[in-house]
Amino acid sequence: MTEENHYTTTQAGAPVASDEHSQSVGADGPIALHDVYLVEKLAQFNREKVPERIVHAKGGGAFGTFTVTGDVSKYTRAALFQPGATTDLLARFSTVAGEQGSPDTWRDPRGFALKFYTSEGNYDLVGNNTPVFFIRDGIKFPDFIHSQKRLPGSHLRDHDMQWDFWTLSPESAHQVTWLMGDRGLPASWRQMDGFGSHTYQWISATGEKFWIKYHFKTQQGNEILTQDDADRIAGEDADFHIRDLSAAIERGDYPTWKLSVQVMPYEDAASYRFNPFDLTKVWPHSDYPLIEVGTMELNRNPENYFAQIEQATFAPSNFVPGIAASPDKMLLARIFSYADAHRYRVGTNHAQLPVNLPKTEVRDYSKDGAARYQFSSATTPVYAPNSVGGPAASPAAHGDDSGWESDGLLQRSTATLHPEDDDFGQAGTLVREVLDDDQRDRLVSNIVGHVSKVTRPDLLERVFAYWTSVDAELGARVRAAVSPEAPGSNEDPAEVGILQ
Repeated sequence: MTEENHYTTTQAGAPVASDEHSQSVGADGPIALHDVYLVEKLAQFNREKVPERIVHAKGGGAFGTFTVTGDVSKYTRAALFQPGATTDLLARFSTVAGEQGSPDTWRDPRGFALKFYTSEGNYDLVGNNTPVFFIRDGIKFPDFIHSQKRLPGSHLRDHDMQWDFWTLSPESAHQVTWLMGDRGLPASWRQMDGFGSHTYQWISATGEKFWIKYHFKTQQGNEILTQDDADRIAGEDADFHIRDLSAAIERGDYPTWKLSVQVMPYEDAASYRFNPFDLTKVWPHSDYPLIEVGTMELNRNPENYFAQIEQATFAPSNFVPGIAASPDKMLLARIFSYADAHRYRVGTNHAQLPVNLPKTEVRDYSKDGAARYQFSSATTPVYAPNSVGGPAASPAAHGDDSGWESDGLLQRSTATLHPEDDDFGQAGTLVREVLDDDQRDRLVSNIVGHVSKVTRPDLLERVFAYWTSVDAELGARVRAAVSPEAPGSNEDPAEVGILQ
Protein backbone atom coordinates (compact mmCIF):
# COMPACT_ATOMS: atom_id res chain seq x y z
CA MET A 1 0.00 0.00 0.00
CA THR A 2 1.44 3.34 -1.02
CA GLU A 3 1.51 6.36 1.24
CA GLU A 4 -1.08 8.26 -0.81
CA ASN A 5 -3.75 5.56 -0.38
CA HIS A 6 -2.92 4.57 3.20
CA TYR A 7 -6.08 6.14 4.58
CA THR A 8 -8.89 5.11 6.89
CA THR A 9 -11.95 3.69 5.15
CA THR A 10 -15.49 2.74 6.03
CA GLN A 11 -16.29 -0.95 6.17
CA ALA A 12 -17.41 -0.58 2.58
CA GLY A 13 -13.90 0.58 1.64
CA ALA A 14 -14.65 4.27 1.00
CA PRO A 15 -12.23 6.97 2.27
CA VAL A 16 -13.08 8.57 5.63
CA ALA A 17 -12.85 12.36 5.97
CA SER A 18 -11.94 12.44 9.69
CA ASP A 19 -11.06 9.98 12.43
CA GLU A 20 -11.59 12.56 15.18
CA HIS A 21 -14.40 14.94 14.37
CA SER A 22 -18.00 14.10 13.62
CA GLN A 23 -20.07 16.25 11.31
CA SER A 24 -22.05 18.94 13.12
CA VAL A 25 -23.96 22.13 12.47
CA GLY A 26 -21.32 24.66 13.49
CA ALA A 27 -18.53 24.00 15.95
CA ASP A 28 -20.86 23.26 18.87
CA GLY A 29 -24.08 22.40 17.07
CA PRO A 30 -25.96 19.09 16.86
CA ILE A 31 -24.28 16.20 15.05
CA ALA A 32 -25.59 14.93 11.75
CA LEU A 33 -27.27 11.52 11.71
CA HIS A 34 -26.10 11.05 8.15
CA ASP A 35 -22.45 11.14 9.25
CA VAL A 36 -21.98 7.62 7.91
CA TYR A 37 -18.62 6.91 9.59
CA LEU A 38 -19.78 8.14 13.00
CA VAL A 39 -22.88 5.95 12.87
CA GLU A 40 -20.89 2.98 11.59
CA LYS A 41 -18.29 3.27 14.37
CA LEU A 42 -20.88 3.56 17.16
CA ALA A 43 -23.08 0.78 15.78
CA GLN A 44 -20.10 -1.55 15.37
CA PHE A 45 -18.86 -0.69 18.87
CA ASN A 46 -22.23 -1.65 20.35
CA ARG A 47 -21.90 -5.07 18.75
CA GLU A 48 -18.20 -5.81 19.01
CA LYS A 49 -18.56 -8.56 21.59
CA VAL A 50 -20.35 -11.88 21.45
CA PRO A 51 -21.95 -13.38 24.58
CA GLU A 52 -19.31 -14.91 26.80
CA ARG A 53 -19.30 -18.65 27.30
CA ILE A 54 -21.69 -19.73 30.06
CA VAL A 55 -19.03 -22.24 31.15
CA HIS A 56 -15.26 -21.82 30.64
CA ALA A 57 -15.65 -18.09 29.98
CA LYS A 58 -12.21 -17.08 31.30
CA GLY A 59 -9.38 -18.53 29.27
CA GLY A 60 -6.61 -18.20 26.75
CA GLY A 61 -4.74 -20.33 24.29
CA ALA A 62 -2.15 -20.82 21.60
CA PHE A 63 -1.43 -22.69 18.39
CA GLY A 64 1.01 -25.54 17.94
CA THR A 65 1.61 -29.00 16.54
CA PHE A 66 1.02 -32.59 17.51
CA THR A 67 3.64 -35.12 16.43
CA VAL A 68 3.15 -38.87 16.68
CA THR A 69 6.09 -40.59 18.37
CA GLY A 70 4.55 -43.97 19.17
CA ASP A 71 2.62 -46.53 17.12
CA VAL A 72 -1.06 -46.94 17.94
CA SER A 73 -2.09 -47.80 14.39
CA LYS A 74 -3.41 -51.20 15.48
CA TYR A 75 -5.98 -49.39 17.65
CA THR A 76 -7.15 -46.56 15.34
CA ARG A 77 -7.01 -45.67 11.68
CA ALA A 78 -7.38 -41.93 12.45
CA ALA A 79 -4.82 -40.17 10.23
CA LEU A 80 -3.57 -37.81 12.94
CA PHE A 81 -2.46 -40.77 15.11
CA GLN A 82 -0.56 -42.72 12.44
CA PRO A 83 3.22 -43.14 12.88
CA GLY A 84 5.17 -39.99 11.98
CA ALA A 85 2.12 -37.80 11.42
CA THR A 86 2.27 -34.11 12.35
CA THR A 87 -0.91 -32.09 12.79
CA ASP A 88 -1.53 -28.40 13.47
CA LEU A 89 -3.67 -27.66 16.50
CA LEU A 90 -5.19 -24.97 18.68
CA ALA A 91 -5.32 -25.30 22.49
CA ARG A 92 -7.54 -23.30 24.84
CA PHE A 93 -7.22 -23.40 28.62
CA SER A 94 -9.82 -21.96 30.96
CA THR A 95 -11.52 -21.96 34.33
CA VAL A 96 -14.97 -23.53 34.59
CA ALA A 97 -17.13 -21.33 36.79
CA GLY A 98 -15.71 -17.80 36.59
CA GLU A 99 -16.85 -15.07 34.26
CA GLN A 100 -14.60 -13.60 31.58
CA GLY A 101 -13.26 -10.91 33.92
CA SER A 102 -12.72 -13.21 36.91
CA PRO A 103 -9.21 -14.07 38.17
CA ASP A 104 -7.81 -17.14 36.45
CA THR A 105 -6.14 -18.31 39.68
CA TRP A 106 -9.40 -19.14 41.49
CA ARG A 107 -9.70 -22.72 42.73
CA ASP A 108 -11.50 -24.45 39.90
CA PRO A 109 -10.98 -27.23 37.36
CA ARG A 110 -9.17 -26.05 34.24
CA GLY A 111 -10.53 -26.64 30.78
CA PHE A 112 -8.12 -28.32 28.34
CA ALA A 113 -9.66 -28.02 24.86
CA LEU A 114 -7.85 -29.01 21.67
CA LYS A 115 -8.72 -28.58 18.01
CA PHE A 116 -6.68 -30.76 15.64
CA TYR A 117 -6.72 -29.55 12.02
CA THR A 118 -6.36 -33.05 10.55
CA SER A 119 -6.21 -34.23 6.96
CA GLU A 120 -9.64 -35.81 7.51
CA GLY A 121 -11.36 -32.78 9.04
CA ASN A 122 -11.25 -31.13 12.45
CA TYR A 123 -11.06 -33.34 15.54
CA ASP A 124 -11.96 -31.59 18.80
CA LEU A 125 -10.99 -33.03 22.18
CA VAL A 126 -12.64 -31.10 25.00
CA GLY A 127 -11.36 -32.10 28.43
CA ASN A 128 -10.07 -30.80 31.76
CA ASN A 129 -6.96 -30.93 33.92
CA THR A 130 -8.67 -33.70 35.93
CA PRO A 131 -9.51 -37.21 34.67
CA VAL A 132 -13.02 -37.14 36.17
CA PHE A 133 -15.96 -34.75 36.57
CA PHE A 134 -18.59 -33.82 39.17
CA ILE A 135 -21.51 -35.65 37.55
CA ARG A 136 -22.06 -38.62 35.25
CA ASP A 137 -25.27 -37.59 33.49
CA GLY A 138 -25.73 -34.50 31.31
CA ILE A 139 -29.27 -33.99 32.58
CA LYS A 140 -27.70 -32.56 35.76
CA PHE A 141 -25.19 -30.28 34.04
CA PRO A 142 -27.27 -27.05 33.99
CA ASP A 143 -28.08 -27.54 37.68
CA PHE A 144 -24.44 -28.13 38.57
CA ILE A 145 -23.31 -25.00 36.74
CA HIS A 146 -26.09 -22.91 38.30
CA SER A 147 -24.90 -24.04 41.74
CA GLN A 148 -21.37 -22.79 40.97
CA LYS A 149 -22.45 -19.42 39.57
CA ARG A 150 -24.26 -16.56 41.35
CA LEU A 151 -27.45 -16.20 43.36
CA PRO A 152 -30.19 -14.48 41.35
CA GLY A 153 -31.01 -12.00 44.12
CA SER A 154 -27.70 -10.83 45.56
CA HIS A 155 -25.63 -11.78 42.48
CA LEU A 156 -23.06 -13.30 44.82
CA ARG A 157 -21.40 -16.69 44.67
CA ASP A 158 -22.64 -18.84 47.52
CA HIS A 159 -20.89 -21.69 49.35
CA ASP A 160 -24.16 -23.02 50.74
CA MET A 161 -25.46 -23.45 47.20
CA GLN A 162 -22.30 -25.27 46.08
CA TRP A 163 -22.17 -27.66 49.00
CA ASP A 164 -25.91 -28.25 48.89
CA PHE A 165 -25.57 -29.54 45.33
CA TRP A 166 -22.37 -31.53 46.00
CA THR A 167 -23.65 -33.28 49.11
CA LEU A 168 -26.94 -34.15 47.37
CA SER A 169 -24.94 -35.49 44.41
CA PRO A 170 -22.55 -38.02 45.98
CA GLU A 171 -21.10 -38.90 42.57
CA SER A 172 -19.28 -35.55 42.82
CA ALA A 173 -16.99 -36.79 45.62
CA HIS A 174 -14.14 -37.93 43.40
CA GLN A 175 -13.91 -34.65 41.46
CA VAL A 176 -14.40 -32.47 44.55
CA THR A 177 -11.50 -34.32 46.17
CA TRP A 178 -9.36 -33.45 43.14
CA LEU A 179 -10.62 -29.88 43.22
CA MET A 180 -9.85 -29.34 46.90
CA GLY A 181 -6.42 -30.92 46.48
CA ASP A 182 -3.30 -29.55 44.84
CA ARG A 183 -4.61 -29.89 41.27
CA GLY A 184 -7.27 -27.27 42.00
CA LEU A 185 -4.59 -24.54 41.81
CA PRO A 186 -2.06 -25.21 39.04
CA ALA A 187 0.92 -22.85 39.01
CA SER A 188 0.37 -22.27 35.28
CA TRP A 189 -1.41 -23.86 32.36
CA ARG A 190 2.01 -25.03 31.19
CA GLN A 191 2.52 -26.95 34.44
CA MET A 192 -0.67 -28.98 34.54
CA ASP A 193 -1.75 -32.24 32.94
CA GLY A 194 -4.72 -32.58 30.62
CA PHE A 195 -7.22 -35.36 30.16
CA GLY A 196 -9.88 -36.24 27.61
CA SER A 197 -11.73 -37.38 30.77
CA HIS A 198 -14.47 -39.19 28.80
CA THR A 199 -14.15 -42.68 27.42
CA TYR A 200 -13.95 -42.68 23.61
CA GLN A 201 -14.02 -45.39 20.98
CA TRP A 202 -11.13 -46.05 18.62
CA ILE A 203 -11.59 -48.19 15.50
CA SER A 204 -8.70 -49.83 13.63
CA ALA A 205 -8.27 -50.18 9.89
CA THR A 206 -9.62 -53.72 10.17
CA GLY A 207 -12.72 -52.57 12.07
CA GLU A 208 -11.60 -53.75 15.51
CA LYS A 209 -12.98 -51.56 18.31
CA PHE A 210 -11.37 -50.36 21.54
CA TRP A 211 -12.32 -48.08 24.41
CA ILE A 212 -9.71 -45.42 25.21
CA LYS A 213 -8.91 -42.56 27.57
CA TYR A 214 -6.53 -39.67 26.74
CA HIS A 215 -3.78 -38.48 29.11
CA PHE A 216 -1.64 -35.39 28.35
CA LYS A 217 1.32 -35.26 30.74
CA THR A 218 3.01 -31.88 31.08
CA GLN A 219 6.73 -31.99 30.32
CA GLN A 220 7.28 -28.86 32.43
CA GLY A 221 6.47 -30.76 35.63
CA ASN A 222 3.32 -30.45 37.70
CA GLU A 223 3.56 -27.33 39.84
CA ILE A 224 0.91 -25.79 42.08
CA LEU A 225 0.06 -22.55 43.84
CA THR A 226 -0.67 -22.40 47.54
CA GLN A 227 -4.05 -21.02 48.44
CA ASP A 228 -2.40 -17.89 49.84
CA ASP A 229 -0.40 -17.31 46.66
CA ALA A 230 -3.44 -17.88 44.46
CA ASP A 231 -5.48 -15.41 46.50
CA ARG A 232 -2.69 -12.83 46.37
CA ILE A 233 -2.20 -13.22 42.62
CA ALA A 234 -5.95 -12.93 42.02
CA GLY A 235 -5.81 -9.45 43.52
CA GLU A 236 -2.67 -8.44 41.65
CA ASP A 237 -3.18 -9.93 38.18
CA ALA A 238 -6.52 -11.42 37.16
CA ASP A 239 -4.89 -12.58 33.89
CA PHE A 240 -1.93 -14.36 35.46
CA HIS A 241 -2.24 -17.63 33.52
CA ILE A 242 -3.04 -15.91 30.20
CA ARG A 243 0.05 -13.73 30.63
CA ASP A 244 2.27 -16.66 31.62
CA LEU A 245 1.47 -18.75 28.54
CA SER A 246 1.81 -15.83 26.15
CA ALA A 247 5.13 -14.74 27.67
CA ALA A 248 6.59 -18.26 27.61
CA ILE A 249 5.82 -18.70 23.91
CA GLU A 250 7.04 -15.18 23.12
CA ARG A 251 10.45 -15.95 24.62
CA GLY A 252 10.68 -19.29 22.79
CA ASP A 253 9.99 -21.47 25.85
CA TYR A 254 7.49 -23.66 24.06
CA PRO A 255 5.47 -25.87 26.45
CA THR A 256 5.02 -29.53 25.57
CA TRP A 257 2.82 -32.39 26.71
CA LYS A 258 3.26 -36.12 26.13
CA LEU A 259 0.05 -37.84 25.04
CA SER A 260 -0.59 -41.40 26.13
CA VAL A 261 -3.78 -43.44 26.04
CA GLN A 262 -5.28 -46.23 28.07
CA VAL A 263 -6.77 -48.91 25.83
CA MET A 264 -9.52 -51.27 26.97
CA PRO A 265 -10.52 -54.15 24.72
CA TYR A 266 -14.09 -53.69 23.52
CA GLU A 267 -15.42 -56.81 25.25
CA ASP A 268 -13.98 -55.87 28.67
CA ALA A 269 -16.52 -53.08 29.21
CA ALA A 270 -19.52 -55.31 29.90
CA SER A 271 -17.87 -57.23 32.72
CA TYR A 272 -15.45 -54.65 34.14
CA ARG A 273 -15.77 -54.14 37.89
CA PHE A 274 -17.21 -50.63 37.54
CA ASN A 275 -18.90 -48.82 34.67
CA PRO A 276 -15.99 -47.79 32.39
CA PHE A 277 -18.15 -45.08 30.80
CA ASP A 278 -18.80 -43.31 34.11
CA LEU A 279 -17.15 -39.84 34.00
CA THR A 280 -16.71 -39.87 37.79
CA LYS A 281 -14.34 -42.86 37.56
CA VAL A 282 -10.75 -43.44 36.43
CA TRP A 283 -9.35 -46.67 35.03
CA PRO A 284 -6.47 -47.92 37.24
CA HIS A 285 -3.22 -47.94 35.31
CA SER A 286 -2.52 -51.38 36.71
CA ASP A 287 -5.48 -52.65 34.65
CA TYR A 288 -4.86 -50.55 31.53
CA PRO A 289 -1.35 -49.07 31.38
CA LEU A 290 -0.48 -45.92 29.45
CA ILE A 291 0.57 -46.34 25.82
CA GLU A 292 2.62 -43.56 24.22
CA VAL A 293 1.06 -41.71 21.27
CA GLY A 294 2.94 -38.45 20.71
CA THR A 295 3.91 -34.95 21.77
CA MET A 296 1.96 -31.70 21.70
CA GLU A 297 3.91 -28.44 21.48
CA LEU A 298 2.48 -24.92 21.66
CA ASN A 299 4.68 -22.53 19.71
CA ARG A 300 2.58 -19.68 18.31
CA ASN A 301 0.55 -17.04 20.12
CA PRO A 302 -2.72 -15.82 18.64
CA GLU A 303 -2.47 -12.64 16.59
CA ASN A 304 -5.90 -11.49 17.74
CA TYR A 305 -7.47 -12.85 20.92
CA PHE A 306 -11.08 -12.23 19.93
CA ALA A 307 -10.84 -13.65 16.43
CA GLN A 308 -8.72 -16.69 17.31
CA ILE A 309 -9.53 -17.56 20.92
CA GLU A 310 -12.86 -16.02 21.89
CA GLN A 311 -14.46 -17.09 18.61
CA ALA A 312 -12.79 -20.51 18.62
CA THR A 313 -15.45 -23.18 18.98
CA PHE A 314 -14.66 -26.65 20.31
CA ALA A 315 -17.26 -29.40 20.09
CA PRO A 316 -17.04 -33.09 21.08
CA SER A 317 -19.25 -33.78 18.06
CA ASN A 318 -16.26 -33.11 15.77
CA PHE A 319 -14.95 -36.63 15.17
CA VAL A 320 -12.83 -38.04 12.35
CA PRO A 321 -12.80 -41.56 10.89
CA GLY A 322 -11.32 -44.00 13.40
CA ILE A 323 -12.61 -42.12 16.46
CA ALA A 324 -16.16 -42.24 17.82
CA ALA A 325 -18.27 -41.76 20.92
CA SER A 326 -18.89 -44.20 23.76
CA PRO A 327 -21.99 -44.77 25.91
CA ASP A 328 -20.64 -42.14 28.36
CA LYS A 329 -23.86 -40.24 29.14
CA MET A 330 -22.05 -36.96 29.79
CA LEU A 331 -20.22 -37.23 26.47
CA LEU A 332 -23.44 -37.95 24.58
CA ALA A 333 -25.09 -34.88 26.11
CA ARG A 334 -22.08 -32.69 25.33
CA ILE A 335 -22.10 -33.85 21.71
CA PHE A 336 -25.36 -31.92 21.35
CA SER A 337 -24.89 -29.06 23.78
CA TYR A 338 -21.47 -27.75 22.74
CA ALA A 339 -22.20 -27.35 19.05
CA ASP A 340 -25.58 -25.85 19.89
CA ALA A 341 -23.95 -23.34 22.25
CA HIS A 342 -21.63 -22.21 19.46
CA ARG A 343 -24.51 -21.69 17.03
CA TYR A 344 -26.13 -19.43 19.63
CA ARG A 345 -23.02 -17.64 20.91
CA VAL A 346 -20.90 -17.12 17.80
CA GLY A 347 -23.41 -17.77 15.06
CA THR A 348 -25.01 -20.34 12.80
CA ASN A 349 -21.96 -20.35 10.53
CA HIS A 350 -19.29 -20.29 13.26
CA ALA A 351 -17.49 -23.19 11.57
CA GLN A 352 -16.68 -20.90 8.59
CA LEU A 353 -14.55 -18.55 10.69
CA PRO A 354 -10.84 -18.99 9.89
CA VAL A 355 -9.94 -20.32 13.35
CA ASN A 356 -12.63 -23.01 13.11
CA LEU A 357 -12.33 -23.79 9.42
CA PRO A 358 -10.93 -27.25 8.65
CA LYS A 359 -7.99 -27.58 6.31
CA THR A 360 -9.96 -30.11 4.28
CA GLU A 361 -12.57 -29.00 1.74
CA VAL A 362 -16.08 -28.69 3.17
CA ARG A 363 -18.79 -30.24 0.98
CA ASP A 364 -22.22 -30.25 2.58
CA TYR A 365 -25.81 -29.24 1.99
CA SER A 366 -26.21 -26.63 4.69
CA LYS A 367 -27.62 -23.38 3.41
CA ASP A 368 -27.84 -19.70 4.31
CA GLY A 369 -27.98 -18.41 7.90
CA ALA A 370 -26.45 -15.28 9.37
CA ALA A 371 -22.88 -14.39 8.32
CA ARG A 372 -22.60 -17.12 5.73
CA TYR A 373 -19.80 -16.37 3.27
CA GLN A 374 -18.81 -19.79 1.95
CA PHE A 375 -21.03 -21.25 -0.74
CA SER A 376 -21.01 -23.73 -3.54
CA SER A 377 -21.35 -22.88 -7.20
CA ALA A 378 -24.79 -22.08 -8.52
CA THR A 379 -24.88 -25.44 -10.32
CA THR A 380 -24.28 -27.47 -7.15
CA PRO A 381 -27.53 -28.86 -5.75
CA VAL A 382 -28.60 -27.97 -2.22
CA TYR A 383 -30.31 -31.27 -1.50
CA ALA A 384 -29.47 -34.95 -1.29
CA PRO A 385 -29.88 -37.41 -2.80
CA ASN A 386 -29.50 -35.83 -6.23
CA SER A 387 -28.66 -36.97 -9.75
CA VAL A 388 -26.68 -33.97 -10.88
CA GLY A 389 -23.26 -34.60 -9.42
CA GLY A 390 -23.56 -33.25 -5.87
CA PRO A 391 -21.44 -34.78 -3.09
CA ALA A 392 -22.61 -38.11 -1.69
CA ALA A 393 -22.00 -39.76 1.66
CA SER A 394 -19.21 -42.32 1.85
CA PRO A 395 -19.82 -45.20 4.25
CA ALA A 396 -16.46 -46.61 3.18
CA ALA A 397 -14.66 -43.57 4.61
CA HIS A 398 -15.91 -44.45 8.08
CA GLY A 399 -16.14 -48.21 7.80
CA ASP A 400 -17.80 -49.71 10.85
CA ASP A 401 -17.31 -46.81 13.26
CA SER A 402 -20.15 -47.77 15.60
CA GLY A 403 -21.65 -50.90 17.06
CA TRP A 404 -22.16 -50.28 20.75
CA GLU A 405 -25.50 -48.56 20.13
CA SER A 406 -27.09 -51.95 19.47
CA ASP A 407 -25.19 -53.85 22.15
CA GLY A 408 -27.63 -53.03 24.96
CA LEU A 409 -25.25 -50.48 26.48
CA LEU A 410 -27.71 -47.59 26.12
CA GLN A 411 -29.94 -47.42 29.17
CA ARG A 412 -31.12 -44.92 31.73
CA SER A 413 -28.99 -46.29 34.58
CA THR A 414 -25.93 -48.54 34.70
CA ALA A 415 -25.42 -48.34 38.46
CA THR A 416 -26.28 -51.99 39.12
CA LEU A 417 -24.32 -53.59 36.28
CA HIS A 418 -20.86 -53.50 37.86
CA PRO A 419 -19.95 -54.51 41.43
CA GLU A 420 -17.81 -51.43 42.19
CA ASP A 421 -20.17 -48.73 40.92
CA ASP A 422 -20.11 -46.74 44.17
CA ASP A 423 -19.63 -42.99 44.47
CA PHE A 424 -16.98 -42.70 47.19
CA GLY A 425 -14.58 -45.61 46.58
CA GLN A 426 -12.21 -43.97 44.10
CA ALA A 427 -12.20 -40.69 46.00
CA GLY A 428 -11.17 -42.59 49.13
CA THR A 429 -8.45 -44.42 47.23
CA LEU A 430 -7.14 -41.08 45.96
CA VAL A 431 -6.93 -39.76 49.53
CA ARG A 432 -5.41 -42.87 51.14
CA GLU A 433 -3.18 -44.32 48.43
CA VAL A 434 -2.26 -41.53 45.98
CA LEU A 435 -1.78 -38.42 48.14
CA ASP A 436 1.19 -38.15 50.48
CA ASP A 437 0.98 -36.71 54.01
CA ASP A 438 1.67 -33.12 52.91
CA GLN A 439 -0.90 -33.34 50.14
CA ARG A 440 -3.46 -34.73 52.58
CA ASP A 441 -2.75 -31.86 54.97
CA ARG A 442 -3.28 -29.33 52.18
CA LEU A 443 -6.45 -31.12 51.13
CA VAL A 444 -7.86 -30.81 54.65
CA SER A 445 -6.83 -27.17 54.85
CA ASN A 446 -8.44 -26.37 51.50
CA ILE A 447 -11.67 -28.16 52.37
CA VAL A 448 -11.84 -26.44 55.75
CA GLY A 449 -11.24 -23.01 54.19
CA HIS A 450 -14.09 -23.55 51.73
CA VAL A 451 -16.52 -25.31 54.08
CA SER A 452 -16.05 -22.69 56.79
CA LYS A 453 -18.12 -20.33 54.64
CA VAL A 454 -21.16 -22.64 54.78
CA THR A 455 -23.80 -21.00 57.00
CA ARG A 456 -26.48 -23.69 57.47
CA PRO A 457 -25.87 -26.16 60.35
CA ASP A 458 -27.89 -28.91 58.66
CA LEU A 459 -25.85 -28.48 55.51
CA LEU A 460 -22.61 -28.64 57.50
CA GLU A 461 -23.68 -32.03 58.85
CA ARG A 462 -24.18 -33.23 55.30
CA VAL A 463 -20.73 -31.90 54.37
CA PHE A 464 -19.13 -33.79 57.27
CA ALA A 465 -20.97 -36.97 56.24
CA TYR A 466 -19.86 -36.46 52.63
CA TRP A 467 -16.18 -36.33 53.54
CA THR A 468 -16.52 -39.14 56.07
CA SER A 469 -17.93 -41.29 53.27
CA VAL A 470 -14.82 -40.48 51.24
CA ASP A 471 -12.51 -41.32 54.13
CA ALA A 472 -13.33 -41.62 57.84
CA GLU A 473 -10.14 -39.92 59.03
CA LEU A 474 -10.54 -37.12 56.49
CA GLY A 475 -14.12 -36.54 57.63
CA ALA A 476 -13.07 -36.42 61.28
CA ARG A 477 -10.33 -33.89 60.57
CA VAL A 478 -12.66 -31.64 58.59
CA ARG A 479 -15.31 -31.81 61.32
CA ALA A 480 -12.78 -31.09 64.05
CA ALA A 481 -11.43 -28.03 62.28
CA VAL A 482 -14.72 -26.54 61.12
CA SER A 483 -16.89 -27.32 64.14
CA PRO A 484 -14.74 -28.25 67.14
CA GLU A 485 -17.75 -28.41 69.50
CA ALA A 486 -19.77 -30.73 67.26
CA PRO A 487 -20.33 -34.36 68.32
CA GLY A 488 -17.43 -36.52 67.21
CA SER A 489 -14.97 -33.62 67.23
CA ASN A 490 -12.74 -34.58 70.13
CA GLU A 491 -9.43 -34.11 68.36
CA ASP A 492 -7.24 -31.04 68.54
CA PRO A 493 -7.06 -29.45 65.07
CA ALA A 494 -3.34 -28.92 65.58
CA GLU A 495 -2.90 -32.63 66.29
CA VAL A 496 -4.66 -33.67 63.09
CA GLY A 497 -2.48 -31.45 60.94
CA ILE A 498 -4.79 -28.58 60.05
CA LEU A 499 -2.77 -25.86 58.37
CA GLN A 500 -3.43 -22.44 59.81
